[in-house]
Amino acid sequence: MGIFVGLLVPPLAALFRDVVTITVAGLMTLVLLRVDLAQVVAYLRRPVLVAALSAWLLLVLPVLTYAVAMAAGLDGPLGAALVISAMGCAATSSPAFARLVGLDGEISLVVAVITTLLVPFTAPPLALGLMGIDLAISLQGLMARLALVVGLPLLLSIAIRRMVAPATLARFGPAVDGSVVWLVVLYGFGVMDGMLAKLLAEPAWVMGGLALAFAGNFGMNVVTALAFLAAGRRVALAGGLLAGNRNMALFLAVLPAATDERILLFFALCQFPLFLSPFLLRPVYGRIRAG
Repeated sequence: MGIFVGLLVPPLAALFRDVVTITVAGLMTLVLLRVDLAQVVAYLRRPVLVAALSAWLLLVLPVLTYAVAMAAGLDGPLGAALVISAMGCAATSSPAFARLVGLDGEISLVVAVITTLLVPFTAPPLALGLMGIDLAISLQGLMARLALVVGLPLLLSIAIRRMVAPATLARFGPAVDGSVVWLVVLYGFGVMDGMLAKLLAEPAWVMGGLALAFAGNFGMNVVTALAFLAAGRRVALAGGLLAGNRNMALFLAVLPAATDERILLFFALCQFPLFLSPFLLRPVYGRIRAG
């Protein structure tokens, strides 16, 4: 809802653009607060599968996406943005989306947490080192910013868990979940800043970027599901959902204003397939599981 309101009400989007980083940090803190890390460790019943999925998302898919983008002649800002989107961690909403469409929420939770913790160490070297994408920031600077946006919420959530009794946290769980929803809405407002102006000025570019965002989401989803089919349909489909739905909020929160505007706008466009794909694909998942 937030992305649509932000798109249609530019003053509201402009108002919340400057607090995107704070919103993302708050969102990360509340999400991690609701995730019991001890429970995540207990879920590691299939460590090889978890490691393979995490490596696939953070290392293999970015290289494959880079190869496809170069082969397709996408060597400009849109191509760079597509490749960077493939470097992101799995979206924090992935476990909820997986359960919503009847897929493996357990593996989704574990991989989402692990990739979130690892992305500060994998994405910057790939983007700025191996692939040489210009993001107007140094390798060390990008790693530090990502580590800060991921690390501080992690430490804060751990500190809160140590200070607050589990029963109290459980009692306030619904309130925390409600706060997460509101922060997602506020984030949606902010990331749409400038999108309507771009749409009116260059409708073909925005529509092309949106089509590429959906193609990237669904493409990574399908390739991953096929690659992990041997693990079982339910797990493979959950892996595909993880691969397609990446956390662009982290990149939007840490990249400097000097980064090419078109790259940042593409990350904003990625919010549409992120929020819509589980609902669009739900009937497909149902038929595949039943088949």
